[in-house]
Amino acid sequence: MNHLMKLAAAAALGAIVSGTIVYAQDASPQPPKARVALYRAAPGQQVALLKWFAAQDKAAQAAGVPTGQLYVHTDGDSWDYLVIDPVTTPAQDAAVEAAQRKMGLGTGPAQSLELRKYIAMHTDTLSIGPLSAAQYLALAGQ
Repeated sequence: MNHLMKLAAAAALGAIVSGTIVYAQDASPQPPKARVALYRAAPGQQVALLKWFAAQDKAAQAAGVPTGQLYVHTDGDSWDYLVIDPVTTPAQDAAVEAAQRKMGLGTGPAQSLELRKYIAMHTDTLSIGPLSAAQYLALAGQ
């Protein structure tokens, strides 16, 4: 599991360094927060899991909330998908949940149980970013 966390951190860093996520350089002293999650699909559930992700994205879009960025495993370790989601506010969470209900999607514990039908493994961690090394050094007073 520790190896998977290192891979998640490396993948997130790669996304940040490659510029696939844009961090607006504004006057805000604090960078945005993100949730980095790794998923391994349950056997035979790849398509169902991707459809579940797509439905969650549609609910977020309907609520006016940014969707996550999906990265698909092509070589290396045993994870299938890495998703980087922005950390949302309680108001955004409520808007997404309302959109999910309107779309007939599960919410709360029902949503969690539905997801677990499609996955064999899931892990996530909270992070700040994206930001450059120079930005992080400035935050650290260096």
